[in-house]
Amino acid sequence: MTEGHEHQVSITDVPGLERRFLDVLDETLRDDIARGDYHGANIVVARHGRIALRGSYGHAEAATGRPTAPTDVYRILSMSKGFTNALVLRALSEGKLMLSTRVVDLIPEFLGAEPFRAARKDRINVAHLLTHRAGMPATPNPGLGPDRFAVLADVIDALGSVDVVHEPGTNLNYSAAINHALLGEMARRAYGAESFRQLVHDKVFAPIGMRHTRFGLPAEWRDRAVPLKVLTGGGSWLEPDDIECLDEVIARTDAEMPWVGAVSTVDDVFAFTEMLRNRGRTAAGEQLIGEPVLDFATTNQTGDEINDLYGMVAEARRWDPPPGTMGLGMALAGTGTHARFFGPFVSPRTFGSYGAGSSLLWVDPASGVSFCFLSSGVMDEGDNVARFQKLSSITAAAVRDQ
Repeated sequence: MTEGHEHQVSITDVPGLERRFLDVLDETLRDDIARGDYHGANIVVARHGRIALRGSYGHAEAATGRPTAPTDVYRILSMSKGFTNALVLRALSEGKLMLSTRVVDLIPEFLGAEPFRAARKDRINVAHLLTHRAGMPATPNPGLGPDRFAVLADVIDALGSVDVVHEPGTNLNYSAAINHALLGEMARRAYGAESFRQLVHDKVFAPIGMRHTRFGLPAEWRDRAVPLKVLTGGGSWLEPDDIECLDEVIARTDAEMPWVGAVSTVDDVFAFTEMLRNRGRTAAGEQLIGEPVLDFATTNQTGDEINDLYGMVAEARRWDPPPGTMGLGMALAGTGTHARFFGPFVSPRTFGSYGAGSSLLWVDPASGVSFCFLSSGVMDEGDNVARFQKLSSITAAAVRDQ
């Protein structure tokens, strides 16, 4: 263990991981933070569940100089969708939902009051939502502004008046908010739960042992919460206030935003990642998600379709256009030389979740490697893709035959 004011790092020899590249990964993180690319980070890298690198780097809060600690609670932004996806995959495993279940089957008010504006809305189903092909607008505001979208019931009410912009199933466009607002509410109604927030705790967080993960930030965790601070970037599809305004919204204890509203620690994210690596089985032995369901969810469901959002990011950087390569709510590595979060050197079935400019988890089912990373200082999304491609590539390079 090496300790200092800004870094606490432990690197352990694990069979099948080359120590030299773990040292390179550690050095790279130190250099990134010293250069000011981001303020700080917590990382866990493991193989077959054995942790090889655990590190806390830099600052959790640059303005106060508070050092990063392993117990820091992060607002994980769109990594929240991964937790919502797990709830939906459990519901699919238990027959509470089907891929063909339409939104209007459970949320009839989604059609709205004007039938002539409801064209195509009655076709949108769970599969469309999970693969980001529902055709709804790709906006960070789900029918209303951030001053009101902490309350899921208000969001669902507002979505009745939001129109479809593409034929469902025909366009792959990353949905920042609407798809997972609908998925969260569909799961709540399918289970007959009082709230989405309590449902996901009971069905996902508690069984996995994620004791420091919630939708909404409990008051007693605020002293170790990491604020959202946008770094100067190269021009992003989101303005800084689109992200920084979420600090206070997520801090509401009644906030239940299935798309962006979760808080978590690196250890809880690792526990979640390990459940995925273990094919849906928790450390306590409960089969949370059916193995065939998770296998299907981590298979490419979108072919070579370009994801509109990340196609736009690639175009701005003059990168090759990336295929979306989506499973059911899971981003997949796929193949090819284009820029992507997972880098080109993991296996094609590698899958994971990410949050805007800040967080990433992935599992490589071929090598058994898992990667969890939560950072302070929200990067421009193009910079973020480049950052994670670099870190993931170094991690993948460490894999060797045992």
